[in-house]
Amino acid sequence: MTEDGFSYKEKFIIRGFEVGINKIATIETIANLLQEVGSNHAQSVGFSTDGFGTSPTMRKLHLIWVTARMHIEVYKYPAWRDVIEIETWCQNEGRIGTRRDWILNDVATGEVFGRATSKWVMMNQDTRRMQKVSDDVKEEYLVFCPREPRLAFSEKNNKSLKRIAKLEDPVRYSKLGLKPRRADLDMNQHVNNVTYIGWVLESIPKEIIDTHELQAITLDYRRECQQYNVVDSLTGLELTEGSKMVSVGTNGSATATATTREDDHDCHRFLHLLRLSSDGREINRGRTEWRKKPTR
Repeated sequence: MTEDGFSYKEKFIIRGFEVGINKIATIETIANLLQEVGSNHAQSVGFSTDGFGTSPTMRKLHLIWVTARMHIEVYKYPAWRDVIEIETWCQNEGRIGTRRDWILNDVATGEVFGRATSKWVMMNQDTRRMQKVSDDVKEEYLVFCPREPRLAFSEKNNKSLKRIAKLEDPVRYSKLGLKPRRADLDMNQHVNNVTYIGWVLESIPKEIIDTHELQAITLDYRRECQQYNVVDSLTGLELTEGSKMVSVGTNGSATATATTREDDHDCHRFLHLLRLSSDGREINRGRTEWRKKPTR
């Protein structure tokens, strides 16, 4: 815990199995570390003895936290054996949720290389239905929250606030028939939220993966995914017409690219949809933003 008791910091060294072929950390590594720090923060204040950040009242009532929205921005990815420090804190977010934010620092330089924010809602573990956060639960965790609102993204109209439009058929890129592995399940008995990031990236075109790196990702989690579900990952371009964002599928212009602004020709943006293969029900919708890979 930090000195004021309202946030938590932890250092990590980037290990060999957490980097890709370019020897820098993957976005899944970053997301897993965010989740780890959040869980450790909860444990440090006496929560989460048998779940992700569950308070005594939550455990008594069989309530758990589930991710509703996640937004991550990475300005510079850490490399193999870099030491990083992540600070996290939580606060109230509306009637049915809580908010957790993170700031990521390079220990050697003190540079902030990433920020993230998330919204979590409460679900009954037995009925799998969402439930309002009771005053009893709020009283248990608000004592560990900052007294004044503190946001990782304090800028007005920042990317974390943007609504994600639903990607409609037909789409330009897809990866069908994705199946959860047993290792993808977490202690809440459903597919872990980080797995969705990997599924989203499965349908990114190879020419983008080869030449660009992910600089921002936003995911809205809309339905649980269980072990035996089969998932389709769909991706389409997000283009700008004036100030309006437009998703483009296979029926779009043959000359369209993922470029969104004339002055931002190296930045590419995509919309994403994860859905059940069996009936097309929506699991997750997302947005990603990619920049040209730096010379290392």
